[in-house]
Amino acid sequence: MTPNGAIVFAACAIVAIVLSDGLGISLLYALVVLFSLSEVGPRVMGCLRRAVLVMAPLATFMLIIWVGIVGRAPAEIAADVEGTREAALFYVVVVAARLFLIVFLVQAVAMRFDHETPLSFVRALNAPPGAKRLAILTLSLIETLRNAVDRAHTALVAAGIITRAISFRNIGSGWILVQTVWLTAITTVTARMRDKWPIENTLGLLGPALDGGKQRLTFRDWFWLVLTLTIAAAGHAWSYLHA
Repeated sequence: MTPNGAIVFAACAIVAIVLSDGLGISLLYALVVLFSLSEVGPRVMGCLRRAVLVMAPLATFMLIIWVGIVGRAPAEIAADVEGTREAALFYVVVVAARLFLIVFLVQAVAMRFDHETPLSFVRALNAPPGAKRLAILTLSLIETLRNAVDRAHTALVAAGIITRAISFRNIGSGWILVQTVWLTAITTVTARMRDKWPIENTLGLLGPALDGGKQRLTFRDWFWLVLTLTIAAAGHAWSYLHA
């Protein structure tokens, strides 16, 4: 699978997940599982674990708000009718299922190319040179932000403001950690853009490094793309016939 095919497939699948319901969502779950097992293999369990870690807090928050506090689904609120907590629960389950599938899909696509460097991945894209440079510069800041977070966390632990393990002190000082991480990240990123990149002539060197390398869609790319569109169309047809 090529980077171009992966991006097109992921974009089409995400749009289909957002627009589908009922049988369509079930078929798309099967599609994403098949894609993950075929393209990622046993490492798919890492994608599943990350998706659960991302979605568990969000799903819990939605349950508290919509089921525990509001007690009605958004559609019932818009229609100004007396709602039920069962309808609110169904709404939360549907939204959480869609978001979980999207997160899982993005993780699987990213893990499919974890053997490549960001430069080689972006270089293979059929995109304008400006978009490629922007993508590389954005990706290069990810590691910078991670280092900034680590430095901020280490500094607050050394100062005794927070602890390394989970504790009540961390809950009370959480806002201080957020502020410290934000200021450290902004300072680090600004310094890199203002000093490091001009000195190393990063923007000038990126052009030749990203030239060429464009890849056409392969049979494997077209297979996943056509399968996605077929499943999405089948799901919408089923919903239309049983509406």
